[in-house]
Amino acid sequence: MKKILSTLIVIAILGVTSHSAFAQYEKGDKLLNVGLNLGGTYGGGGVGVGASYEVGIHEFISVGAQADFTTWNYGFSGYKWRYNFFTIAARGSYHYGKHFLKTDKLDLYAGPSLGYRVSSFSDPDGYSGFYNDGYGSGVFVGIFAGAKYYFKPTTAVFAEVGYNAAPLKIGISFKF
Repeated sequence: MKKILSTLIVIAILGVTSHSAFAQYEKGDKLLNVGLNLGGTYGGGGVGVGASYEVGIHEFISVGAQADFTTWNYGFSGYKWRYNFFTIAARGSYHYGKHFLKTDKLDLYAGPSLGYRVSSFSDPDGYSGFYNDGYGSGVFVGIFAGAKYYFKPTTAVFAEVGYNAAPLKIGISFKF
């Protein structure tokens, strides 16, 4: 996890630069978000990693995809279980900040996601009783709201909240 965080910091420092003016969001923008998933999946805790990519198709709308991996451990009376969740989904965002914000450095957005979540379970002790992979894999429907703050014209920090791959995502965003 330290390597991932170090890599994100290096990417931020070396971030993509441009001589263009700051802009919240525009049609045709390509947005790449890379970050950490905090708060786990299904309320189980844990930390994960994820990325999303979106393309602006309208003055206020972008569409794309996301992939996320989250893992967490659970133990009880000497037993230990590990849950892993891999989510891949289509997503769309409505960038509503243009309606009322005076600054171009802040992009506010919200949207839905729809995809598939693969759930896996492991027990190093071989216990297969009551506690098992009760989450199962299946269709995933999510909703999120987020904000990006551009400290360079093409590089931002972001945070998203909601019912998505995790209750909270934080990371770095790049605009191409």
